[in-house]
Amino acid sequence: MSGKFGLLILSLLIITGCAAQPTITATSTSVATLLEQDAVALADEFYDLFVTRQDYASALKLFDDQMKAALPESKLKEVWTTLPQQVGTFQSRSDAKLGDRKDPYQRVIIPLQFEKMALNLLVVVDVTTGKISGLFFQPDQEAQAPQYKAPSYVDTAKFEESEVTFGAEPWMLPGTLTLPKGPGPFPAIVLVHGSGPNDRDETIGPNKPFKDIAQGLASQGIAVLRYDKRTKVYPQEVMQLQGFSVKDEAIVDAIAAVEFLRRQSQINSQKLFVLGHSLGGYLAPRIAQAGSEIAGMIILAGAARPLEDLMLEQTRYILESDGSLSAEDQLQISQLQQQVDAVKALTEQSSSGETHLGAPASYWIDLQDYHPADLARSLTIPLLIGQGERDYQVTQQDFQNWQDALAGQAHVTLKSYPGLNHLFISGDGKSTPTEYQTPGNVAPALIQDLANWIQQHS
Repeated sequence: MSGKFGLLILSLLIITGCAAQPTITATSTSVATLLEQDAVALADEFYDLFVTRQDYASALKLFDDQMKAALPESKLKEVWTTLPQQVGTFQSRSDAKLGDRKDPYQRVIIPLQFEKMALNLLVVVDVTTGKISGLFFQPDQEAQAPQYKAPSYVDTAKFEESEVTFGAEPWMLPGTLTLPKGPGPFPAIVLVHGSGPNDRDETIGPNKPFKDIAQGLASQGIAVLRYDKRTKVYPQEVMQLQGFSVKDEAIVDAIAAVEFLRRQSQINSQKLFVLGHSLGGYLAPRIAQAGSEIAGMIILAGAARPLEDLMLEQTRYILESDGSLSAEDQLQISQLQQQVDAVKALTEQSSSGETHLGAPASYWIDLQDYHPADLARSLTIPLLIGQGERDYQVTQQDFQNWQDALAGQAHVTLKSYPGLNHLFISGDGKSTPTEYQTPGNVAPALIQDLANWIQQHS
């Protein structure tokens, strides 16, 4: 799992939607301004109830029906009361400001400052109903400091980057193609994100691991396509889908990215690879199985156990990091265990409207019989599996599961990296969520291993 806060990723980065509404078109500037003002006023009212008064029952009345079902009062309270355990105590807010607008949805951003980091409270307002149809917490990238710095292994004189768009309507995605200079054709690789609404760089605080990998590999003659994830570009539209699953979240777009590369004249269409990180690594065997012909697969920090179990394990790890568990901590673990048990009890007869751990029932049902290491054993393409030894989100237990399942397979390479965390950035001591706010770069050793392995199989 690629955590924005490293804990309870799916349950805290809430992505909820509403049923499709008719599009509203402003007929004059005054009407558009009035709607924007109303949206800001509604977001401010929600903030007052949710944060200042902590009157969750009244805050709930501002939601549309689908939001009320997805985020009832108890879960709404849990979101706010557990957040400080990850990002520190709440300190202040700034004025609400308008975000993107995709009729009938107007986004309103309320910047929040916590002890450990800055977050944006993103309130999505349906201007046709005057109700809140989406709620997100996202790191405020502009407020994070210090800024990203390119690693020494990147040589910008050896590659060029261009903006591209690929996929099929209505899910066209923007991305960056990093292309080595020279005649080509070049081997190429697609980067598949972890969980949450990731951008193309997989930005976390000042860190951009996918940018490091893309430019590091392009510096060694390998083309790379990275892109904004569907859940980032179309958050509301995604959650309107009936039967939403990882196929919608990641798999279809990863395959579309491969096929986009296959059509490029400067790319060797027979030497196309996929790299999945975190959730992307967990899903890598399914991506390979889906039918798009690829030359090899790289799995970095890919879970080999059920995602809901990892969420519980991550929670316990964080709450025990100070050496003790308070009564409040124990209650949170108990409540999360109940949600995990509910996920495991889901059946095909469960209501598609049920939401558990921040995702609909269909999402979890789709994964119930999925065992990534077992599926990987049936693949015949070259596999490279890497694991950071300081990773608390996907641990050495997962790496051991990959080793056990793939032992004796000549086409499989497994390697663990001492001192590296979930982002494959070097550090000391126990890894924690706040570590992701410290600037760093993907380790040179991993970049070199990736380049060598791709070139070996090209």
